[in-house]
Amino acid sequence: MAVPVIEVQALTKNFNSVAAVDDVSFNVNEGEVFGFIGPNGAGKTTTMNILTTLIPPTSGTAIVAGHDIVASPDLVREAIGVVFQDPTLDIRLTGRENLQFHAVIYHVPKPERAGRLDFALRLVELTDTADNLVETYSGGMKRRLELARGLIHKPRVFFLDEPTLGLDPQTRFRIWDYLHELASAGMTVFFTTHYMDEAEQCDRVAIIDQGRIIALDTPAALKKQTGTKTMDGVFLALTGKEIRDGHAAPTGLSAIATRVHRGR
Repeated sequence: MAVPVIEVQALTKNFNSVAAVDDVSFNVNEGEVFGFIGPNGAGKTTTMNILTTLIPPTSGTAIVAGHDIVASPDLVREAIGVVFQDPTLDIRLTGRENLQFHAVIYHVPKPERAGRLDFALRLVELTDTADNLVETYSGGMKRRLELARGLIHKPRVFFLDEPTLGLDPQTRFRIWDYLHELASAGMTVFFTTHYMDEAEQCDRVAIIDQGRIIALDTPAALKKQTGTKTMDGVFLALTGKEIRDGHAAPTGLSAIATRVHRGR
């Protein structure tokens, strides 16, 4: 029987007179790979920022890992890992030092830290470069290190905002290997993406447009519903073909997210 680890009910977020998220409701089950996709400005990142306690909702409720995002934000943060769209690593530290800093912030017991760091570095294949400064890392290596950092405290839910944006196909492939491995071990993976081939790899996909969820189902069911053969076709059939510039949320949310995440 499916057990919800994220429960969202009538979630709304207004920025002045604009509803970036408009009466959104959905559940995500434990161990599920859940894709959250939509055009630019549709409300994807705003929803994720609410669920990760970075910004409060205007109304509605959400329970993440058994904790209310408004009443118990600290408990939510302890139960989740987050990879933001913009890099948040300290490039003046080594890869290992970035992970150590994160482990201390999340109160990982000192006797367990070395083992957890070694495991995370092996998982993302960065053991050999762990003691190099992050400023020497390639873009793909930095992204893999951010994945490792988000896993150090063993979160129940892993949120990722465009985790493979701008990466080469080989790195994207390896990151998806990691994510499926985590999900098979029971971790819930919630991610946003613009790559529709990645949406194909999800257990279920929610499509949000103009702040509202317009479809939620398995990739196969969505393709059948729209009479299309790919998730690109599903996306265009449900959201249209016009170009979106996307101004639903104010700028600077990534910077806010970084400050809140580091200063929890």
